[in-house]
Amino acid sequence: MGLGTLLRRRPKQADRGGWMAGLPADAGFAVLRITDPVGEPLPNAEITLTSSETGRRMVRTTSDPYGLVTAALPHGTYAVMATLEGLQPAHRTLDVVAGTRPAPESIQLLSGQTPELPQPGVWLIDPPHTAIRFVARHVGMANVHGRFTRFEGGIRVAEQVEDSYLEISIEAASIATGNRSRDDHLRSADFLDVERHPYLHFASNRFIHRSGSRWTVQGTLTLHGVSRTVSLDTNYLGAVNGGYGEELRCAARATAELHREDYTLNWRNMLARGIAIVGPTVQLEMDVQAMYRTHDTPTPPQ
Repeated sequence: MGLGTLLRRRPKQADRGGWMAGLPADAGFAVLRITDPVGEPLPNAEITLTSSETGRRMVRTTSDPYGLVTAALPHGTYAVMATLEGLQPAHRTLDVVAGTRPAPESIQLLSGQTPELPQPGVWLIDPPHTAIRFVARHVGMANVHGRFTRFEGGIRVAEQVEDSYLEISIEAASIATGNRSRDDHLRSADFLDVERHPYLHFASNRFIHRSGSRWTVQGTLTLHGVSRTVSLDTNYLGAVNGGYGEELRCAARATAELHREDYTLNWRNMLARGIAIVGPTVQLEMDVQAMYRTHDTPTPPQ
């Protein structure tokens, strides 16, 4: 092997300043720019890079606010997959060359096929196939994950889906975080006060179509005796015939951020008293399945 070949294969460490400083000699960069269907930067797209030689997933990350992803990798060939709910996945093959940081490789995610909307009528939420979860920050420690196990509700789907109505009641005492003493405390007057406020209740007042299968369901959440406007960021997943008895079902996933002080749950006062259970915000997550029950479309209660 000639000296020139050796130097091309293994750059001198002294020449590896700037972007390459501190990286092994066989490392290079993958640089991606993710865009939406009209060519605008697309943040929060999920990106995976898998080695074509070993089949090992080397990187899993999301695009930044400018739609960019930069990763240092050993030289070689990689399979790239970019995904975001509501858009078609995109695939690329990318070569990473040792000692280089190339211009961004553009990947455009195109509009996905929007699921057919549910037919008008009354759809009842199916508790065995529905999950209502929450994630709260434990003050100074890791997240607390919990769920509510008892609830009921339904959706009146109107001829114009924007005129639809959602209502759900959740039994406050059904809160479960996997820790009995913590659950008892969350049911107490310090938090949910289930003796005085046995239910959490959500009633929608507006369905807003965002794009594709994405909707915002806006309504009023009553918790701890206080009512506040809440927006559920909702991804409609479609309708199928399935389950026991081959019922017609539809499904959606929704998320929201709740602020405890909006519901007079004053976490600062609790901290002053030495009660450090969860932080000031709670992330709500709902995976909902509903079963079609009737063509009747009753008017929601006023």
